[in-house]
Amino acid sequence: MAAPISTRPFARFEWMIAARYMRPRRRSSGLIISLISLIGIMLGVLALIVVMAVMNGFRAELIDKILGLNGHFIVNAMDTPLTDYDPVAERIASVPGVDAAIPLVEGQALASGENASSGVLVRGLRRQDLPQVHGIFDNVRLGTFDDFGESPGVAIGTRLATDLGLTIGSNLTLVQPRGSITPLGVTPRIKAYPVKAIFEIGMSEYDATVVVMPFSEAQIYFNTEDEASAIEIYLHDADAVDALRPAIERAAERQALLTDWRQRNTTFFSALEVERVAMFLILSLIVLVAALNIISGLIMMVKDKGHDIAILKTMGATRGAIMRVFFIAGASIGTIGTFAGLALSMVVIAYIDPIQQFVERLTRTEIFSPELYFLSQLPADMDAGETIWVIVMALALSYLATLYPAWRAARLDPVEALRYE
Repeated sequence: MAAPISTRPFARFEWMIAARYMRPRRRSSGLIISLISLIGIMLGVLALIVVMAVMNGFRAELIDKILGLNGHFIVNAMDTPLTDYDPVAERIASVPGVDAAIPLVEGQALASGENASSGVLVRGLRRQDLPQVHGIFDNVRLGTFDDFGESPGVAIGTRLATDLGLTIGSNLTLVQPRGSITPLGVTPRIKAYPVKAIFEIGMSEYDATVVVMPFSEAQIYFNTEDEASAIEIYLHDADAVDALRPAIERAAERQALLTDWRQRNTTFFSALEVERVAMFLILSLIVLVAALNIISGLIMMVKDKGHDIAILKTMGATRGAIMRVFFIAGASIGTIGTFAGLALSMVVIAYIDPIQQFVERLTRTEIFSPELYFLSQLPADMDAGETIWVIVMALALSYLATLYPAWRAARLDPVEALRYE
């Protein structure tokens, strides 16, 4: 046997031999298992990237919809009623980083239309403040806010209009239990308002429950003359709530409870984060199982190529060269599968809406119900950092899976392999 000759790592002949071993041949069970491994890694990477993108998009859309209607901060009075809402709002609006401070009157009522009734959240807003509430002002589907506040009238969401059978010009009847005080007690307040605008925020919970009323009319309706229920604060940067909290508290110049958007939705977004981590771990198992299949495929290949390995060693190939040959073969499976999964995931994310519609037509089911998921369409936001992490994880698992079979191939004794030849 010739003495082993040291060669440059990953030399051309090592790539050539690995490529020959990867070519399809009849009765090659190891190659079939390797092909299954490649498909498994591709599907695992595809599932991971698409699911992470959908969950990122879901969270981003929810934050956008929630903050499109609700402010980043809400100021509630603690000691005395909020009768000084105008000067307080002006002082807060002057704080650097604050886009707007909007007084509002808020209360619950029972809304009745042509053919149904529903509980609603009534928000009283001033006409000059409406452009700052982008979720409503920028999403008017029917009607207009041009004369809002100049005459009685309300704005409602599209789903509420559909549920109650209302359109522009129809009367929406609101019933409030705490109405007028009479000698016989408190009687419910019942009043009808014409619908002047219909908006669509895109979040079913808001589109089905929110009624926007002129500020002064809401004060009268809820018996809160000269008062505001709260002041909503809109910031330039949603993540600046911690930095701006002390300045806003100083600008209020009164006892007030300041609540930011994270505190109001902490349970909801915490549940989303837990679900996101759980989905990542579960789907990572697909990649792990595919990587384990690489081990079995390469072991079968080593067994099948024992005669070839023995001949290579007698020709002077070193253990390192043999190990690199099988490492290249296994790593090629992981690399091709990973980047094929990445390419497919980008296509799926780009056409996720048509794919969703096709699956719904095929199965005759609604796989993304707005009532359940709050949003009217399936969002997807592919994050570069997460995608890189998925790729690195898939490549690392597939490369590690090749080490043991490659090590076994390198330790193969050529005498034992050729004994019965």
